[in-house]
Amino acid sequence: MSAWLAQNLSLIMFAALGVALFSGFPVGFVLGGVGVLFGAIGIALDVFMPVQFLNLLPRIWGGVASNPVLVAIPMFIFMGMVLEKSGIAEEVLASLQVLTRRVPGGLAMSVTLMGTIMAATTGIVGASVIMLSLIALPSMLARGYDKSLAAGTIASAGTLGILIPPSIMLVVMGDLLQVSVGPLFAAALIPGLVLSVLYLTYQAFIATINPKCAPALPDAEGPKTATAFWLMIVRSFLPPTFLVALVLGSIFGGWATPTEAAGVGAMGAIVLAIAKSKLSMRFLNEVIHAAGLTNAMVFLLFCGATMFAYVFRSLGGDDLVKEVMAAAGITGAWEILIFVQVVVFILGFFFDWIEISLIVLPLFGPLLREVDFSAHLGDPRGVVFLTWFVILLAVNLQTSFLTPPFGFTLFCMRGILPPPLTMVDLYRGILPFVVLQMIGLILTLTLPDLALWLPRTTGLLN
Repeated sequence: MSAWLAQNLSLIMFAALGVALFSGFPVGFVLGGVGVLFGAIGIALDVFMPVQFLNLLPRIWGGVASNPVLVAIPMFIFMGMVLEKSGIAEEVLASLQVLTRRVPGGLAMSVTLMGTIMAATTGIVGASVIMLSLIALPSMLARGYDKSLAAGTIASAGTLGILIPPSIMLVVMGDLLQVSVGPLFAAALIPGLVLSVLYLTYQAFIATINPKCAPALPDAEGPKTATAFWLMIVRSFLPPTFLVALVLGSIFGGWATPTEAAGVGAMGAIVLAIAKSKLSMRFLNEVIHAAGLTNAMVFLLFCGATMFAYVFRSLGGDDLVKEVMAAAGITGAWEILIFVQVVVFILGFFFDWIEISLIVLPLFGPLLREVDFSAHLGDPRGVVFLTWFVILLAVNLQTSFLTPPFGFTLFCMRGILPPPLTMVDLYRGILPFVVLQMIGLILTLTLPDLALWLPRTTGLLN
């Protein structure tokens, strides 16, 4: 019996993780706790040495605490918190409503455009979803929008922050696969905008064939004169748009690393808050407290995942993955890629993106480095494939925010749904957008230049 346990300990460890993730404990504690538990079991079965635990501290320190790439995460989180709590995001949405008032489904489209802008300034899905729900949902329902369309629009727009740079998810996945963040940011921009365009097209189509689902903004609302209109644009729309261009342009232009650009973004957000007369000690305390809690959660996950991955691989996890895929007849490059994408999509029904990333990438990362997609990508280098693969995974992981029963966006909206809306309306509303995300994934899969053209053009992949 002990010999069988020792031989299959990595498989039992993975199964135990799947069960423990449903326990309700913080994921970082679950990952680390399972790692420690099975390390101790491995010691008892003589397949894991006690001295190996000493390797964990330098791995956590060198891979997480002192990693210069991950320094960008706290600053991007801080930037997003400042923009959200200062009311700048709310003013941008009001401007977009006026700009799209003549377009069918203009209010829904303005919410999607707002989600796109918020994605390019924060990369924090929870903040975007909550902000859009509180600001836009009452307005959409008051103007007679279909409940499902309103809920689906807000949920999908909020998830764009996980793909459009500066995306925290891309920083995490780039670190896990040892891929530079700059090319990932450049590679994610066009697929993210493609998803945004797919959402806008769907909203315009629905509003055209059934105007009652998306009534137009009344002419009485908004600026009454040309002067008031342009003053609104200059005050509310241009400053955050300029901040987006400054952050992303400095990365794509090679003027700054993502970490340096994050610092520019954080400082720019403070400047905008000062310009809006929002900066105060109380405001800073609220922002720092909220950003600190988010950062603590993210880095706890990193530490727990490092411990889990190290013990899992020490117990033969890499060999287990290869044996399972070989037994299933999954050996070709395309078979492996599609298998991983299907696994990620299914996991998205039950787990959050960071849990999926921290489970899937350490398992399949070493195997993916061995596959050959040079004919499809036009480049034999592994970094090109990994860049493309990360973007595919990121588009796929967007569905994990929307798919029930454990979609993160659904949890964010559930607590703040106004009385006319039910969870049935929310589930019905997100289905078309999940289909659109799958279309975006297929486009990026079959047309790799959607992801690779910009990093190649800017020289980030040269």
